[in-house]
Amino acid sequence: MGEICRKDLLGRNLSRMKKLFPKEYNIFPQTWVMPADYSDFQTFCRLKKHKTFISKPEASCQGRGISIFKNPKSIKPGEHCVVQQYISRPFLIDDFKFDLRVYVLVTSCDPLRVYIYRDGLGRFATIPYREPTHHNLEEACLHLTNYSINKNSQDFIRDDVCGSKRRLSTVNQWFSDNDYDTGKIWATVDDVIIKTLVAAHPVLRHNYRSCFPSHTHGSACFEILGFDILLDRKLKAWLLEVNHSPSFHTDSPLDKEVKEGLLSDTFHLLDLRATDRRRCMEEDKKRVQQRLLTRHRTKEENCREEEERVRSVLRSQAYEERHMGRFRRIYPVREREDDTYCRFFEQTSSLCAETAASKARMELARLQRQEIEEKAKEEERRKTTLGGRGERREKGEEMGEVQVEEQSRVRVAARRRVPFRLTSSKKTEQTAGAGESRKTEQPATAEETRETLEYEVIDEEEERERLAGLQVRERLVRNLDLPQTLSFLLASPRSPPPLPTSTLPLPRRHSSTHHCSHITQSTPQPLLSLHSKPFVTKSGPPFRCWQSSLDPLEAFGLVVTAAPVTSRHPPTHRP
Repeated sequence: MGEICRKDLLGRNLSRMKKLFPKEYNIFPQTWVMPADYSDFQTFCRLKKHKTFISKPEASCQGRGISIFKNPKSIKPGEHCVVQQYISRPFLIDDFKFDLRVYVLVTSCDPLRVYIYRDGLGRFATIPYREPTHHNLEEACLHLTNYSINKNSQDFIRDDVCGSKRRLSTVNQWFSDNDYDTGKIWATVDDVIIKTLVAAHPVLRHNYRSCFPSHTHGSACFEILGFDILLDRKLKAWLLEVNHSPSFHTDSPLDKEVKEGLLSDTFHLLDLRATDRRRCMEEDKKRVQQRLLTRHRTKEENCREEEERVRSVLRSQAYEERHMGRFRRIYPVREREDDTYCRFFEQTSSLCAETAASKARMELARLQRQEIEEKAKEEERRKTTLGGRGERREKGEEMGEVQVEEQSRVRVAARRRVPFRLTSSKKTEQTAGAGESRKTEQPATAEETRETLEYEVIDEEEERERLAGLQVRERLVRNLDLPQTLSFLLASPRSPPPLPTSTLPLPRRHSSTHHCSHITQSTPQPLLSLHSKPFVTKSGPPFRCWQSSLDPLEAFGLVVTAAPVTSRHPPTHRP
């Protein structure tokens, strides 16, 4: 019952229903739940000035924390409270403001059955009512009708007929004596109570089914609620709040008569026995054993269980009608065949699925479904593209063994850090022309593209030989200074160009105490003779390296002089 017994949740639920049914759910004052509705509250105050408001805590009782104000700046932006528009023109009896404490009994929530106790309490303020002004906003006994506040006032009168607390039967008699239609007044009160319970019915039914999923014989719980109803000058009923646990203290003989009769008639109506708890526990254990030890229940068994539940509901309802006492049933409605509250139930059943969070979840689920479908289509397309892969396998091989073998080879190659090569089934055609070679490729078909994407595992011995040959070639090129020699020959075949005298540090190849030299350029000398000497490698044709009869540095006109330099680093030797 927290959905209607907490002031903040009651305001949210009724405000939500009022947006759907503005005319039918105009049963409670304009409400703002702070701090979520702070901006809406400030906008309302700018549009409609000189209004009076009442502030209440979110979850409190007995009039604690209630304040009345006119200045909207009295509410801070981050304050947690419930603000309502103050009903400044209430109906008065003997010039006193009053409200009605109506006791409501809910015997079942699935289906919903609601009863009203014929006798309740009329609670009166102890100061004659005046419309709120800046001078009387602090007078709680003038604006509030709570018994816990007015009982401490010096003007509190203890009288059953004209006192500050009266029975509902006395209030009804006053209406009849003053020519007011009592039946019409209570029809509006019944309507307010039913609509309030309908607003909380989806959550209430869900909680009941979660706690008692297998209970079929009667109702497993009940609730006595205290509705506080205020009448305005047009005798329109307004809901102030709902009390989850109304007070059953008996401070006076009036309280004792009303509350003892309420509890006595409640127990007679519910038909409570000492064996009900034990019987319910035995039924739960039996159902758990059947669910664990037997097969799934058939459709016929479910139908029989539903029929038994319906018969149990009818038996309970018939028993309650025979033992109502001073209760009267307000729902289900007897007089009308067409229930006017059905559309409210239909709308509230969908409210749980139409919140902002649920809409976001539904949108996310839709996007996830689309993503999964796209991935499935992409996987199917990839399998179709690579479908010829299994046809190239030998007929005696199974695909599982081939995949295991390939995975093992890949793991071995990755462990040894041997790269993969992509193989292409389409050979490139080479065409010669004008002293250069050109490669022309024809467009590959789908099958050739499939073969191009395959990996070929490289033989380890061949790769090792290839790397060794590359190292030998790099060492020869570095030791023979082929790039410098070729660039010199191409630039000037007979004599090198004159170079200015400069001192340049040689690159450090061997680290020692006296390893760093300075090169001083002198007058260039003519190159005496050049001859070629072939170098033959293990693989590939022989190539020629040009060498000079002079020293390489002397051929370029360079003189080497040593300069002692101390090295800070340990010697490093290259292969």
